[in-house]
Amino acid sequence: MIDQDSYAESSEVIWQMDDTFVYGTMTKPAGPGPFPAVVMVAGSGPTDRDWNSPLLPGTNGSARLLAEALAQAGFASLRYDKRVSGPHARENVPLLIGKLSMQSFADELAGAVNILAKQEYVRPDRIFALANSEGTLHALNYQLHSPVHQFAGLVLIGPPGRTVGAVAHSQLAAQAAALPNGAALLALYDQAITRFQAGEPINPDPLLPEGVQMILRSLETPANQPFARELWLADATPLLRQVDIPVLVVIGKKDIQIDWQADGEPLQQATAGHENVSFLFPENANHILKQELRPRSELVTPEITASYNGPDTRLDPQATEELLKWLAAHV
Repeated sequence: MIDQDSYAESSEVIWQMDDTFVYGTMTKPAGPGPFPAVVMVAGSGPTDRDWNSPLLPGTNGSARLLAEALAQAGFASLRYDKRVSGPHARENVPLLIGKLSMQSFADELAGAVNILAKQEYVRPDRIFALANSEGTLHALNYQLHSPVHQFAGLVLIGPPGRTVGAVAHSQLAAQAAALPNGAALLALYDQAITRFQAGEPINPDPLLPEGVQMILRSLETPANQPFARELWLADATPLLRQVDIPVLVVIGKKDIQIDWQADGEPLQQATAGHENVSFLFPENANHILKQELRPRSELVTPEITASYNGPDTRLDPQATEELLKWLAAHV
């Protein structure tokens, strides 16, 4: 089925990976092309192709909005559901127990790039990645393993400049600081993580908030292994240092998950002297590139993320404009 308006056409695509299937949406500018193209890589957890999540209210996902902006700017795009996300997750997950890994997510991305490169309206030599959060690690891993179709450039939105474990600790520390017993709760969390890293049962303390207990338990579930252990130690910094194609790193100053200083500075230091790596720290962009006008001091509670995909949210204009300019300059 194709939806068409004055500037874009969208269609659904499916491809097989072993016993499972990956589902995605192609969006292209009106006309025959050939067009430069972008493959979008979603962030962590059950985030779907549009960058919506069943854990958060709202369906106004950034990836769909970005696909529309890209089409207006003359770029085709493909966004896809990770096999553990979207409406087909329930049928895929039982088939993936024990098989999820950093490599399996890179393989999903490889399938998306192959599908995109086969479209007659796409320039296969000008395919870019636009990745968010955890997805930035998969895009970097893909590029560094000599793929058939190498990216022409990478746009990394909210990449971790520290290990994912260190980022998670800092997020919880910020939340714990607002609680009267925050230091004690953070210590209990750290003890559970120490057990996880040692390969022992996590056994989260019942004094921890239920949400934190759920996160800890999810780390050791068979369905998430070996991926969770690999991800906990993953860090974009050493990967970015090895990339030799143009890269734009975007970390919004209103991002409360990745910090533009704590994560941005290690990434900048790692790429000092790399003229092909650019950095953008938009004043009012959050973790998923939406505009956030509230002061950062007010963005400290976990409930803030509940507004990410509300119907009134929109892409940050500064970040979107600079991103599109960067892509146009590298076509």
